[in-house]
Amino acid sequence: MKNLVIVESPSKSKTIEKYLGKDYEVVSSKGHIRDLAIKGKDGLGIDIDNDFTPTYVIAKGKKDVVASLKDKASKADKVYLATDPDREGEAISWHLAKELNQDMDDDNRVVFNEITHDAVIEAFKHPRKIDNNLVKSQETRRMLDRIIGFKLSKLLNSKIKSKSAGRVQSVALKLIVEKEKEINRFVSEEYWNIDVKFKEDKKEFTASLAKVDNDKFKISNKDECDELLKRIDGPFTLSNIDSQVRKRNPKLAFITSTLQQEASVKLGFSAKKTMSVAQMLYEGIALKNGHEGLITYMRTDSTRLSNVFIASAKSYIEDNYGKDYVGYYKVKNDQGAQDAHEAIRPTNINNTPEEVAEYLTNDQLKLYKLIYYRALASLMASAKLNTMAYTFSINGLDFVANGSQLVFDGYLKVYKDYETNKDVILPKLELNNLYEAKEIMPSQHFTEPPLRYSEARLIKELEELGIGRPSTYSSIIDTIQQRGYVELKKASASGKTKVFFPSEQGILTTEKLDEFFSSIINVKYTAQMESELDEIAEGNLDNVMALKAFWDKFSPLVDNAYANMEKVKPEEVGEKCPECGNELVYRNGRYGKFISCSNFPTCKYTRKIESDKPKEKPEPTGKLCPNCGHELLKRKSRFNTYFVGCSNYPKCHYMETLDGEPIEIKAKTKKKTTSKRGKK
Repeated sequence: MKNLVIVESPSKSKTIEKYLGKDYEVVSSKGHIRDLAIKGKDGLGIDIDNDFTPTYVIAKGKKDVVASLKDKASKADKVYLATDPDREGEAISWHLAKELNQDMDDDNRVVFNEITHDAVIEAFKHPRKIDNNLVKSQETRRMLDRIIGFKLSKLLNSKIKSKSAGRVQSVALKLIVEKEKEINRFVSEEYWNIDVKFKEDKKEFTASLAKVDNDKFKISNKDECDELLKRIDGPFTLSNIDSQVRKRNPKLAFITSTLQQEASVKLGFSAKKTMSVAQMLYEGIALKNGHEGLITYMRTDSTRLSNVFIASAKSYIEDNYGKDYVGYYKVKNDQGAQDAHEAIRPTNINNTPEEVAEYLTNDQLKLYKLIYYRALASLMASAKLNTMAYTFSINGLDFVANGSQLVFDGYLKVYKDYETNKDVILPKLELNNLYEAKEIMPSQHFTEPPLRYSEARLIKELEELGIGRPSTYSSIIDTIQQRGYVELKKASASGKTKVFFPSEQGILTTEKLDEFFSSIINVKYTAQMESELDEIAEGNLDNVMALKAFWDKFSPLVDNAYANMEKVKPEEVGEKCPECGNELVYRNGRYGKFISCSNFPTCKYTRKIESDKPKEKPEPTGKLCPNCGHELLKRKSRFNTYFVGCSNYPKCHYMETLDGEPIEIKAKTKKKTTSKRGKK
């Protein structure tokens, strides 16, 4: 008999099986095998009156998977649970143990942060018990999301026809809506700058007005500008020279949120695409010497690096760039960071982007190169710049010209593609000498409204506010777009970066949530809930107490909203019904928006909304097919609804809803036909 190892993804099971050898069989659970039931009061699958006891059922489409796992587990000498090294992975292992009747006190949980031979072998030397605190934390998160999602979605759908609401997605939407309102309230203000151009030793440079009578200033209009210009009536005195060497320090290795932000800005990747490509790099690539994971686990909020990697990276830096380029190890974890595993880094410093380029797709290479050089640069010496600042003075006006020159590139030796440095070299001038201006350049400006959120800026804001977890940002952004609450598009024809614009429905949804649920759907309370989930994970807070405190606050708000939230009437089309003469209205149905008679159900006239838009192309979802490991794509059906299907179609027919629920495909049965000639 063999030892049975269960992982989540089929794409990494074969790799791990090769590492472990003939005594192990590695199989995949293909993600979650159980979820909360959709039954009981309000279909929550949670007995709120009995200490929030959950009821679990086998997930749709997973009966055959579970049956196979049970059969294999019953024949195995030992079962190891090697799901992902985070809270969700811990919960999946717990569900597997429960369903496969494993001893909950057995040391059968194996955790590794990278899919390499040494990491996997070492992990199997130190199996541990399932961490019930981590499981309780994830279970509490799932129950909170189910309660809020089901309750608010049903309410908003019945009152204002919004498709859904959620614990974190509604706060993300609120940030976007509030930013739009801030932009609409913005009143631009006039201001002026004054620059002076000099030319010495054939070098032109510019100094900007920095102080007026030794104080900060603001020029609000042309009259004020003209008054200051009158004081410029002769040569300038070089009153101060400030020369020093400054350091530019490398950034820390990536965590999930900073990877998503940097990939968005530097590579133009969406958060979803970044996580999809990173998943492939983590699960493994077929290299010259076999299948190997190229990066560590990509869902992390810790900047910590292992001592083994630090030693190998520093040795690599010294051998390839010299001792002067070796830097210091730095780590900075924000309050609330789980620190369960390392920052995102290459698993092997010798797998340089150049070495593995031929085995990677273009997108994989771009992201791997970014991750590799960010981790390497984080352990390199700071860059050094000679900076020079000249202060030119005349009649109480001080103008400053700044220059800098890179004298030691340090970490920029490897990270120059992602951080630019442009030398600004000033001519050598003498203190207290007089210098004539070549040109005086006043300029009028107007203050700009705040920037809308791009994907990168929204992720940064969510992270700083403690909303959600890095691993959830991609799905949050995806959900609010799928629900039609926001649109990601360029702010202008000349703009490069896409930003979020809230739709009318998105604004209405936020306004109604603000009106009836402001004490729950807000930044502070949502961040507090994340902190409580962390406390549960650490064993410092009872999860039932946390759920009860939330329910006691949330339930009365729902009752009040049902009683007092005004129901929005359907939007009129502006046409009369051809069958009964009443107004036609827009309605949302199972297959999207359509036109219907306002006299429904007495009159059942309906018709489709004709669209001139071209057929939508499938979009990457950032997830892998649990059946074959290919990427899942978001597709539009002939009913104008969205679903997720395997990119390997028609070879693979796997489908699921936008919420991740597998769609069972009913086999078509052939109709029995009777021969016209009858039986002989």
